Amino acid sequence: MDKVIKKAKSLKGKLRVPSDKSISHRAIILSALANGTSIVRNFLKAGDTLTTVDVYRKMGIQIDEEHGLFFVHGKGLDGLKEPDDVLYMGNSGTTTRLTLGVIAGQRFFATLTGDSSLRKRPMKRVLSPLKMMGAHVDGREKGEYLPVAIRGGNLRGIEFFNERASAQVKSAILLAGLTISRKTTVIEPVMSRDHTERMLKSMGAKIKTEFDEGGYKVHILGGKDLKAIDIDVPADPSSAAFFVAGAVLVEGSEVLLEEVLINPTRDGFFRKLKEMGANIEYINQRQQAGEPIADVLVKYSPNLKAVSVEKQEIPSMIDELPLLALVATQAEGETIIKDAKELRVKESDRIKAVVENLKVLGVEVKELEDGMII
Repeated sequence: MDKVIKKAKSLKGKLRVPSDKSISHRAIILSALANGTSIVRNFLKAGDTLTTVDVYRKMGIQIDEEHGLFFVHGKGLDGLKEPDDVLYMGNSGTTTRLTLGVIAGQRFFATLTGDSSLRKRPMKRVLSPLKMMGAHVDGREKGEYLPVAIRGGNLRGIEFFNERASAQVKSAILLAGLTISRKTTVIEPVMSRDHTERMLKSMGAKIKTEFDEGGYKVHILGGKDLKAIDIDVPADPSSAAFFVAGAVLVEGSEVLLEEVLINPTRDGFFRKLKEMGANIEYINQRQQAGEPIADVLVKYSPNLKAVSVEKQEIPSMIDELPLLALVATQAEGETIIKDAKELRVKESDRIKAVVENLKVLGVEVKELEDGMII
């Protein structure tokens, strides 16, 4: 069915967008590895996150939903059980890659697969460091793609340079390192989203983070039990980004977005819009479950200026770059997005898709191997 979208005169009001997916995933996974019952509030009920719930239930974790709350009855670092069938990951790359790290630290065998899209996404970036730690893994095309078979246990600590600054790779290594009595270190040239580190600290893990000339480093010393906690999942900045962009671009708009996650590894889109001249303000800033949140006030912002997006900024706005490209069409000058090659291996080739759709709308845009010029 064809749908006609009519231009709004203005956008006004306040709302809380759906909760953050990254934190929802980690809330279930880490609570499953803790001792005792964790309560997860404002859990995002979506296809990918419910896949995570299903996968951990199949590994012996009781997860109950009552009155909008999720109760995760954790069994400790070595309390998961071997699944009696193939674990189906749907289309969730986060569930897959983090769970590979978890299973690497368990003394059992499992096979993971997914839908046709997920089976095309690269897995070797996660499996290579897990092999270095001692996990036995194999998969299609030498472990590049699902299905993947993995047998964990008897791991050793490593120091790994996470060249792509992938939060999923980092998290998989840290989750595997939870069961090792020696230190495991991940080094990144640019800090990726740090929700795993923050939640592990809240649960009492022996984890340390630092910055030096080599970049961002996170060290974990495993073997220490995790404690169950209450986790209140904040609103997703990626979902909020669409309302922010709309309010910035539509004349007469003023929108208040409540309880939005403003973790510095996730709010790059908001900061870049401010650099372009957007009227965006964080109010009522506070901490929630170890994460910084705020209410985000956005007003119509004429006279936007073009910007360049640099390599070190990419991880904090990787999911919002297509939207940034759209906003850039309304800015004066030439906006350059580069070093974003990761967009080509998401669920689709997002660079190609964005360029093609902007051209359909009459935008002058040039496709680069790792980005675009608008």
